[in-house]
Formats: sequence, structure tokens, C-alpha cells
Amino acid sequence: MNSSGTAEPLILDAMQLASEPDLETGLTESAHRILSDLVHGGAALGWVEPPSLREVAALLSHVVSAVQAGNGSLRVAYLGGRLVGLGYWLRYTRPTHQPHADLEKVAVDAAAHGRGVGRALTAALIADARRSGIEVLTLDARGDNSNALHLYRSLGFTEYGRLPDFVASGGRRYDKVFYMLDLRRQA
Repeated sequence: MNSSGTAEPLILDAMQLASEPDLETGLTESAHRILSDLVHGGAALGWVEPPSLREVAALLSHVVSAVQAGNGSLRVAYLGGRLVGLGYWLRYTRPTHQPHADLEKVAVDAAAHGRGVGRALTAALIADARRSGIEVLTLDARGDNSNALHLYRSLGFTEYGRLPDFVASGGRRYDKVFYMLDLRRQA
């Protein structure tokens, strides 16, 4: 429990998740529910329409393969035995960029917003990046995603660029904002 009396999220990495068969079994379906609900509600996660179960399964398979190869990190968050969030980073594939990684997704079930899940997931992913020798962790976010941008700034990320009206969603346009966390300076 934290100081406000609410339960702390249980944050697991891919290896811990694999050692918990009961949790791992429903991961794809639970992740699909979270991602689909968020996208349906207008969340900025890279999809215009909610992803299919097959898309989420392929995404998770890709991320787990990267983790097994030492080129990524996957973290999942549980509250009361229920998946409420997930996030991952992947190392850049271009040889000249391999010391660096991109935080590609952090998604938290709307019902768990405000409970510290996004912060806990992101902090765990940053710690994983440090342990993996990542020098610079980057991310991009939709410019209207003020809660996420505030979270990233509070964890030490700084803005390094912005593409005005770059993201098209329906008939609307949003800035694409680029953030970075230079882990070399924090070693």
C-alpha cells in the first residue's frame, strides 16, 4: 500500500511473467482489451482504429523476441491479479544507433489512471534501459497527451523536437513531440 492507502501495482518483467503461467496465459487477451479500449476512447497509441487480437499477439511476440535477444524490455502491471498496464522499449536496429532505444508504448487501463501505474511502468523501463547499457532512451508522443508528457518530464525526459500537425487521426491533426532521456549523464 502507498501513503494514500491504495495498492501498489505489481510490475513484472518478461522473465518474471514467463515464470507465472496463470498471468502469462491471459496476457494477449488482457493486453488486447486494454489497448482496444484506450484506442476506442481516443488514446494516442499509434492506431486509428482499435487493434485486432491478432495485431496485439503479433506485437507481443515481436517484443518478447526482442527481449530474448537482449534488444528490448517488456513490463506489465497488475493490480489485484488483473493486468492494468504494459509498456516496452526496443533497441534501435540501425548499427550506428544500437546504443540507444525507443520507449514505444506505455498503456494503462483507463480504470487504473491516477494510481501510479504509468509512473511505475515507465520507471521500471528506464531502470531496465540503464541495466542494458542504453545511452539515450527516446520516445514520441502526441502533443495533446498532456498527462503523458508531464509524466515523462517528471522522470527526467526533455523535449528535443516537435513536428507540427504531423499526427493525423480522423479529421484532426496533432503535433508529434520527441523526448529523450540521456542516461549517460545520469550514470
